[in-house]
Amino acid sequence: MKGLVIKNTGSWYLTRTDDGRDIECKIKGNFRLKGIRSTNPIAVGDRVVIIENEEGTALITEIEDRKNYIIRKSSNLSKQSHILAANIDLCFLVVTINHPVTSTVFIDRFLASAEAYRVDVNLIFNKTDIYTEEETEYMNALIAMYEYIGYPSIKISALKNEGIIILQEKIRNKITLFSGHSGVGKSTLINSLIPNANLKTGAISGYHGKGMHTTTFSEMIELPQGGFIIDTPGIKGFGTVDMEKGEIFHFFPDIFKFSKDCRFHNCIHINEPDCAVRNAVEQHYISESRYKSYLSMMEEEEDEKYRK
Repeated sequence: MKGLVIKNTGSWYLTRTDDGRDIECKIKGNFRLKGIRSTNPIAVGDRVVIIENEEGTALITEIEDRKNYIIRKSSNLSKQSHILAANIDLCFLVVTINHPVTSTVFIDRFLASAEAYRVDVNLIFNKTDIYTEEETEYMNALIAMYEYIGYPSIKISALKNEGIIILQEKIRNKITLFSGHSGVGKSTLINSLIPNANLKTGAISGYHGKGMHTTTFSEMIELPQGGFIIDTPGIKGFGTVDMEKGEIFHFFPDIFKFSKDCRFHNCIHINEPDCAVRNAVEQHYISESRYKSYLSMMEEEEDEKYRK
């Protein structure tokens, strides 16, 4: 029997079968021996083959090929990875200029990983109702930069229901992943999109100015207009996985565009002579913040934990 994994609770996977039933499943033991260096070899969004047992639960025996997925370094075991979700039509990265701050390094790492695994990303700038004039100017500058690169960006206030209609149209009949730091308003946003979702929303920690986790496990929520939203726990950092140093620039479309004009075909755009990328940064054709994000990924060691 085949089905779709709609929730992962750590040890159990809730699977919706093709005939419309929800069955709790466990993984057949040998899954962990297939060289998948992941804390979760099966992710929400996976299509799987299951065998039911007499207790009304089932064993997952096979995963169908994925069209894509979003993966990052596990925050607990740096040598392992964690798959946020699989088979995604669209991903919304929810960011905030303040309360809490989402850094451009975090955004760029997420975008690069999405490029590497063929996931389309839109940026959602939330909490527009509480920003100062200076913060609003900075937000608009970021939006202009990311839209120029090719990432659609939407301004919303989930709390005041502003911008929600645009999102409802974008997610119709799609499997859409929502991700971002804790505290950026993902749960409030999903409750606005699906009024009966009843997701818990949390306050921002006053001491650190950071969000506190309200979503514990990844979960697929069905949309009334067709499709699913995948809600994921808030993530602190985004350590990239399985990227060769010489190919990281491929996942920065703005850097890749200029790399073709470098003198050396194997240029990595750090200190080589006649580097078209460094020249483009100096001429402001490539944003300095994007180039810094690129350098941070180039400098990261394989066993390093990324928590910014």
